[in-house]
Amino acid sequence: MKRLHALAAAATFLIVSSSAWAAPTTVILEVPGMTCPTCPITIKKALMKEQGVSSVAVRYEKKELVVSFDNAKTTPAKIMQSTASVGFPSQVAK
Repeated sequence: MKRLHALAAAATFLIVSSSAWAAPTTVILEVPGMTCPTCPITIKKALMKEQGVSSVAVRYEKKELVVSFDNAKTTPAKIMQSTASVGFPSQVAK
């Protein structure tokens, strides 16, 4: 019985501590193909389906996106793949 409790405690520790390694991250993406007022809606819907993305702010006039995400669940490369998959290739702003 003690062994079962020790295993349960170890499993709980691993689950709790793994979330401590995740860090909220923000990336700014340039989206030159964002040319009409409905483009941001399409892009935002696609990105919000991406696991780990917590928010997307669109700067339509600058043709930019500000994406906040959990870096343990996704990466800027995956986020850029998501924008490209809906017809809007993007790149990390310089």
